[in-house]
Amino acid sequence: MGRVARVDIGNQVYHVINRAVGRFRIFDSSADYKLFINLMHEARLMTDMRILAFVIMPNHWHLLLYPHSDGDLGVFMHWLTNAHTRRVHAQTKTVGTGPLYQGRYKSFLIENDTHLLTVMKYIERNPVRAGLSQSVEEWLWGSAHHRLTTTDAVKFIDESPVLLPHDYGGWVNTPDREDDLAQIRTSIKKNRPCGSVDWVSQMVDRFALDGTIRERGRPMSH
Repeated sequence: MGRVARVDIGNQVYHVINRAVGRFRIFDSSADYKLFINLMHEARLMTDMRILAFVIMPNHWHLLLYPHSDGDLGVFMHWLTNAHTRRVHAQTKTVGTGPLYQGRYKSFLIENDTHLLTVMKYIERNPVRAGLSQSVEEWLWGSAHHRLTTTDAVKFIDESPVLLPHDYGGWVNTPDREDDLAQIRTSIKKNRPCGSVDWVSQMVDRFALDGTIRERGRPMSH
C-alpha cells in the first residue's frame, strides 16, 4: 500500500514532527542541540521559511512552520533532515550505519486561529510535560526560551499570524487543557489536520487526506 501524500502548499501552518530511529537519544550535549538549531536557521534563510515555534527534545523534535510558497515545506524539511543526518554521522564516525530518523517527517495542517495557539503551547510545553524543566523558558532548546529570555529571538522565530496572549509567559506556563492535548494527539495519531470539525472536514476533502487526489495543481509531498 503506497504512502498517503502530504499537503505542501504555501500560506498554511504545519505541525511537523520527527523522531530518532528506535527512539534513541540523538541530542546529548549542548553542541548537539546547537548543531540542529544552526542547521534549522540555515534552512530558514535558504527557503524563507517562517518558524513560529519549535522544541528539540532528546530523541525528537516539533516544529510549527508557515511556508510562503507551494513546495517550500518539502524543500526545507528535506535539506534540514538530510544535513542533520550527514553531520551527526560524520561527527560520530557512523557513516554507513543506517538512518538517523525513524522515517520521513510527519506534518499536520493547523487551522489559523486559536488552534494554532493551542499547538504552539503544546510544542513549547513539551519539556515541562516530560519533566525536563520546571518552566518553558528554562529549556534552552525551544522557541519559548528565545521569546522570554533572549534579545535575538527574531533570528529563530517569526511573528505569529495569530496574536499571542498579552501575558505570554503566564499563558504558556499554564498546564495544557486535557481536551486540547487529546485533540492534538488525535491529529498526530490519525495523521489528520488539527482544527474545528468543519475546517478539518474541508481540508480532508480539499487536499485528499484520505489518500485520494481530488484537487489538481497543488503540490503533494511524497
